[in-house]
Amino acid sequence: MTATEENTTVPRDERTERDERNEEPTALPAEKKRTRLITGPGILLLWLYGVMVVGAVSRSAVQISTEFGKAPLAYSLSAVAGLVYGFITYSLVRGGETARRAALVCCAAELAGVLIVGTWTLVEPSAFPDATVWSDYGMGYLFIPVLLPLSAMYWLRKARTTADQGVASGDR
Repeated sequence: MTATEENTTVPRDERTERDERNEEPTALPAEKKRTRLITGPGILLLWLYGVMVVGAVSRSAVQISTEFGKAPLAYSLSAVAGLVYGFITYSLVRGGETARRAALVCCAAELAGVLIVGTWTLVEPSAFPDATVWSDYGMGYLFIPVLLPLSAMYWLRKARTTADQGVASGDR
């Protein structure tokens, strides 16, 4: 037995039986394979969400720790935005159908948050003595907070279509 064979994850009994039958290890069925979400445009989405995680989390951490009493709602919403961005980033990296669906739900929640908070900051500016990540539809972040979930939702829906086509044709 070679060192490579000893380091495989197949239990010894199965490996021995397979070797005796001269069979190759069977591949996972197409349904069990994890769909990669960070290919092509997904890499750009991952990078943008990573930047937004750092921006929102660091901004809210500094604001909450130094001046929380000034605008608790705004700073808390920025922290929530950072958590949402972090979860979406994790889901993109993880891949798979469950992660894709979870990311899609979070992107929809993110878009709803941007639209609600963005409208709220325009209608009732006194409620926000300081800006949030989602204030004015993300104007302080070059409108990335409103464009990013739309792009991500499109990409995640397309990723499912691509995965479904791969399963149907037997490629994946």
